[in-house]
Amino acid sequence: MAEIIDGKATSLAIKDEIAEKVKQIVNDGGKVPHLAAVLVGDDGASQTYVNGKVKACEYVGFKSSLLKFDSDIPEEDLLEVVDKLNNEDDIDGYIVQLPLPKHISPQKVIERIKPEKDVDGFHPVNVGRMVLGLPAYISATPFGILKLLERYKIDTEGKECVIIGRSDIVGTPMSNLLSRKTYPGNCTVTLCHSRTKDIKSLSRNADIVIAALGMPEFLTGDMVKDGAVVIDVGVTRVPDATKKRGYALKGDVKFDEVAEKASYITPVPGGVGPMTIASLLYNTLMASQKAIYS
Repeated sequence: MAEIIDGKATSLAIKDEIAEKVKQIVNDGGKVPHLAAVLVGDDGASQTYVNGKVKACEYVGFKSSLLKFDSDIPEEDLLEVVDKLNNEDDIDGYIVQLPLPKHISPQKVIERIKPEKDVDGFHPVNVGRMVLGLPAYISATPFGILKLLERYKIDTEGKECVIIGRSDIVGTPMSNLLSRKTYPGNCTVTLCHSRTKDIKSLSRNADIVIAALGMPEFLTGDMVKDGAVVIDVGVTRVPDATKKRGYALKGDVKFDEVAEKASYITPVPGGVGPMTIASLLYNTLMASQKAIYS
């Protein structure tokens, strides 16, 4: 039976470490880190996520600002908001919560953010620096996965890693990060996607499997070998009449089957998810200290 990789406990440990660093900064007469979030519209999941970020800022001693706008805000007006945040010296980093309404180009918005304030790690400059192995803000989910592998001392050197899903947010950056000459890294990486033939034969030979395609319970027990490390990134609401809220959260991994064979596994919820906010806080701390862009 697999050992559970506890994202809740790990994220709490990271937040406690950040809180101690903030106390030291304040004691030394330094500036309190300030994270801002921009929320457009009334998407429930986005609202919940942003509220979680605000609470996390309070926990670690950051200042936080939440800027909310109606879903019909013109694109140019939102870009002006971005410009103001770029020029606000007190704000160290900020995020524009995705998804955005259809009339607003997320790429235009992301590219308008100053790279040194892009604590989400989505700007092309940060992505490019990451690919080149230069200091950069790494997007929260891949960064969180790296921290889980590191904190659980999971050996990655020379391992076969299969990543299922090639999104710009998780799969593609993860493939780059785990192939780098560092730890966690030095993997031989195979990136699978919707056009990959016979994913099962690839995943069954992998020492590490990262499922990030958004299909509930896609990865089954017969798709992994004994002793594999399995990281489940997916979170999908599946109707469930037995639950008070009417749905259950399912990952991309059929947990009960895969946990019987794996050596380590992340649960859903409570695995990768909590690490995203901890990673965002870490990036904001780095931004406040000018650790990436001096």
